[in-house]
Amino acid sequence: MQRPRLKMRLGDLLVHEGIITEQQLNNALAAQQQNGRKLGATLIGLDYLSEDQLLQFLSQQLNVQFLDIAQRRIEPRVAQMLPEVHARRLRALVLEDRGESVLLGMSDPADLSSLDQIAPLLEPKLIEIAVVRESQLIEAFNNLYRRTQEIQSFAHQLQEEYEETETIDFAALNTEGDQDNTIARLLQSLFEDAVQVRASDIHIEPDEKVLRIRQRVDGVLQESVLQETGIAPALVLRLKLMASLDISEKRLPQDGRFQMKIKGRTIDVRMSTMPVQHGESVVMRLLDQSAGLLSLEETGMPAAIVSRLRRIIQSPHGMVLVTGPTGSGKTTTLYGVLSELNQPGVKIITVEDPVEYRLPRINQVQINHKIGLDFAGVLRTSLRQDPDILMVGEMRDQETAEMGLRGALTGHLVLSTLHTNDAVTSTLRLIDMGAAPYLVASALRAILAQRLVRRVCQHCKQPYQPDELEQTWLRHFRAPAGLQFWRGKGCQSCHYTGYKGRIGVFELLVIDKPLADALRRDDSEEFARIAYNSSTFSTLGTMALEYAQQGITSLDEVIRVSEYVDLDTMAGAS
Repeated sequence: MQRPRLKMRLGDLLVHEGIITEQQLNNALAAQQQNGRKLGATLIGLDYLSEDQLLQFLSQQLNVQFLDIAQRRIEPRVAQMLPEVHARRLRALVLEDRGESVLLGMSDPADLSSLDQIAPLLEPKLIEIAVVRESQLIEAFNNLYRRTQEIQSFAHQLQEEYEETETIDFAALNTEGDQDNTIARLLQSLFEDAVQVRASDIHIEPDEKVLRIRQRVDGVLQESVLQETGIAPALVLRLKLMASLDISEKRLPQDGRFQMKIKGRTIDVRMSTMPVQHGESVVMRLLDQSAGLLSLEETGMPAAIVSRLRRIIQSPHGMVLVTGPTGSGKTTTLYGVLSELNQPGVKIITVEDPVEYRLPRINQVQINHKIGLDFAGVLRTSLRQDPDILMVGEMRDQETAEMGLRGALTGHLVLSTLHTNDAVTSTLRLIDMGAAPYLVASALRAILAQRLVRRVCQHCKQPYQPDELEQTWLRHFRAPAGLQFWRGKGCQSCHYTGYKGRIGVFELLVIDKPLADALRRDDSEEFARIAYNSSTFSTLGTMALEYAQQGITSLDEVIRVSEYVDLDTMAGAS
């Protein structure tokens, strides 16, 4: 085994080479006594040197290579030669199997104690060392140590148990904390895997010959297939029990929710079941309650829009709509607004279906259609509860829309969402729902439309030239010629998708007098013309295109966001 050694202690060597001062070393040693971290991590935390500086230095002193593993293809089979529990604890990862030896990446290759613990686990292989960034190691752990094999193993075990008994033990399924129960362990692995890859949803879909498990990551579904179709009823039953649903009802859709702890994080699970041809489909939305609410700036909203929106929500009355398709982050934005408005001197009532985040001091009402507790009924009662601010989860029908608009005219600030594609068409949607044009014109203050676009992976992004079809689209969009665009070629860090993470794109339409007059006349064409000609209004597509020019997103994502925008109307308006 390659055993690199430093000739001097790390701190003394860094001082000797002039990378840090003697005083900085003493400060770091004092801090280390309190935080218990390694000296290198402490020095980086104190901003005395960067992680790259430290790793380059260790690479030179120990004569080992310094690798950027974000763009390196690492086989999960190779990585799993070192069990996950040891890899995470010792901050080491097998990068390559070279036959008689393995290439081992470590964040601290001078840690001989860790090397001594790793060597027996990899015998009879010889170990060659490389130094890698700790942040990249942690990310690689999450990508490579997936629960796929574990889930398949539990599924196979459950299938065998199910075939042996041919019945489902309802008492066992309902036992809380029964870690020995195969179904409980299978679901635990499923949820841990989803949280590890930052999935927003889990889909369980029974098919004729397979059971599909799909996870939505960055807005795109990733699929794994189980051959054990017979376990689907048991899985659905267990989940129904967890969500307090009717386990005897398989013919009708049901909705429920439950909470669970995953790796110390509280995850709120919203569950929906639906009868399909080969059983019941289950979709679960995962909400990380421990992550906290995002501020308006943290959503990715530009500073200019944040500033204008803050001025609008300080108004004592009027309606503000946040619009976009399902999963575009509307609720996150509204909760960001509520957290800013949540003051002791202000009474806020929310009407939601469901309540996603619990907020102190705010009166949150959960809709329950089974007992007649609907949006319109709760909104009517809420107006008699002396609120200053009302938040209605969604404008779904004429009664709710008109009641919200009238509430906005009678001294309340009303916040709500609407499922539309952009800000301009939102007012037309309200009118189509049956709201009187004069009511919309008088009550509506602003509309914030938003979408989520995928970020280009910063580890593997590279410039590219748009093809002929994309260039035609750019000319139609009236984009300047010669723009530079980027796309990800795919790497370990982004699961070879070319994208990693998402960011919001926004458009804010403030209803001024000319726009309100067009609404009163119910003149949709004039309303659109005035909106698109406004110097203060910038469309979703325009903002997405700016992100594409900056290398934040790709042109493909810009076109996807803009596909619903009426480009002919925009061209005619200009």
